[in-house]
Amino acid sequence: MSNPNFIDYVKLCFRSGAGGAGSKHFHRAKHVPNGGPDGGDGGRGGHIIVKGNVQLWTLLHLKYRKHIIAEKGVNGLDSNMTGAQGNDEIIEVPLGTVIRDGETGEIRGEITTEGQEIIVTPGGKGGLGNAHFKTSINQAPEYAQPGEPGIEEWIILELKVLADVGLVGFPNAGKSTLLSVISAAKPEIANYAFTTLTPNLGVVRYRNHQSFIVADIPGIIEGASEGKGLGLRFLRHIERNSVLLFLISSESDSPEKEYKILLKELKTYNPELLDKNRVLAISKSDLLDDELKSYISKKLPKKIPHLFFSSATGEGISELKDELWKLLN
Repeated sequence: MSNPNFIDYVKLCFRSGAGGAGSKHFHRAKHVPNGGPDGGDGGRGGHIIVKGNVQLWTLLHLKYRKHIIAEKGVNGLDSNMTGAQGNDEIIEVPLGTVIRDGETGEIRGEITTEGQEIIVTPGGKGGLGNAHFKTSINQAPEYAQPGEPGIEEWIILELKVLADVGLVGFPNAGKSTLLSVISAAKPEIANYAFTTLTPNLGVVRYRNHQSFIVADIPGIIEGASEGKGLGLRFLRHIERNSVLLFLISSESDSPEKEYKILLKELKTYNPELLDKNRVLAISKSDLLDDELKSYISKKLPKKIPHLFFSSATGEGISELKDELWKLLN
C-alpha cells in the first residue's frame, strides 16, 4: 500500500510583501510653523523563508497550501520614524529539501541542516521618506519614494531522502525484508512487485553504539530513468546516499545482467551516481549451495565488493554491516 502521508513534491506560489512607502511629511509644532521634512522610511516587505526542521520527514503539511503570502511593510511615519517591517513567512521543511524555480527548474538552494534558513523570495525594500531628499537648493522636498513591490513566483519544493546507504534493486529483490532485519523499520513486505511505494528509512545499530541510516528505495525496473514503473519519482532519492547497496535475488536468472541494467538506469538518470561507493549483495542465499555461490561469484564484476546474505537465516548479515560501515568511514 502507498503511504498517503509521504509527500515529496509540492509546487507553491510564493508572494513576498511589498515595501512600505516613504512618508512625505514636514515637521510642525507650536513654535515651528515651517519645519523641515521629517518623513520616515517605509518598512521592508516580508520575506518568504524556507527553514530546515529535523523533526519533519515529509512535505505533507504543505500539500494543501498553494499560496504562501508574506505581509506588506508599513508606510513611513512623521518624525523620521521608519514603518514596521512586514512579518516574514517561514516555511519549515525536512532536511534534504531542494528548492527549485517553478518556471525554469533551476535549483535555488538546498536545506541540509537543522535550522538552516534560505530567503527564497525577498520582500520589497521600503521607500525613502522625504527627509532624504532635502538639499541646499530644495529645503522642502515634496517627494518620497514608493516601496518596492513584492515578488510573486512559483517555487517547487522537492524532497530527497537523506540516508547513508540506499538500497537499489528490482522489485522483490528483498530490500524491505533486509531493512526490517537490520533495523527497527517496519516496511510492508509481500511477494509482489512494488510493495514499497514510498522510501522507508531505518537506523542500523552497529558496534560500540554507532549507527547509520539505510533507505529502502522503491524498486527500479528497466526504463525507470525514462519514467516507466515508479520512474523518476524515486530515483532522485538515491542522489543523497553515500553508498549504494545493490540487491539482487539469488532467484534471478542472470544476476550480472540485472546489475548492468540497474547501473544503466542510474547512469541515464544521473551519471554522477556511478561515482558513489557500491556494494553488490545477493539476497536469499539460503537457497544456494556453495557450488552455485562460486558459479555466481565468477560472473559478478571484480571491481566492487560482493557478498551473499539471507534475511531469513541471518547468514552474511554481520559481514554486510561490516562492509557498509567500512565504506561509510
